[in-house]
Amino acid sequence: MSKAPDMIKHRGFPSGMPGTGVQFTIRRANDKGVTPIKTLPRKARPGTKEHRIDAAFLHALWHQFGAEPFVRGNLDAARLSLLFGREVVAVNRDFDPHSYDEMLVINERVARKSFPESFEDVFEV
Repeated sequence: MSKAPDMIKHRGFPSGMPGTGVQFTIRRANDKGVTPIKTLPRKARPGTKEHRIDAAFLHALWHQFGAEPFVRGNLDAARLSLLFGREVVAVNRDFDPHSYDEMLVINERVARKSFPESFEDVFEV
């Protein structure tokens, strides 16, 4: 069995959206290889459960990191992929989607337009 890659764990970041079974973080690195981040089409419309989950994840990102760049680390690839290329972007041009060490940042202008509720002090679940 191969050794899992090292991965930064974001302490204090919510593990998921309560009552949904949706995870925001992963517990351990995947020893079969890092799940890549890629831009996924988002079909969730405002007011739907899926939109609320995306908004809650962005709320957690904003309140953990703000406008500062952050390491991908143990953030869930599926959740990031739904925001990637729009509300969350790569810091570096030579972005490696298979790396836990890549730097990301919130595109605040786009994020505030897509999910204004994510920037409130409190997010009601």
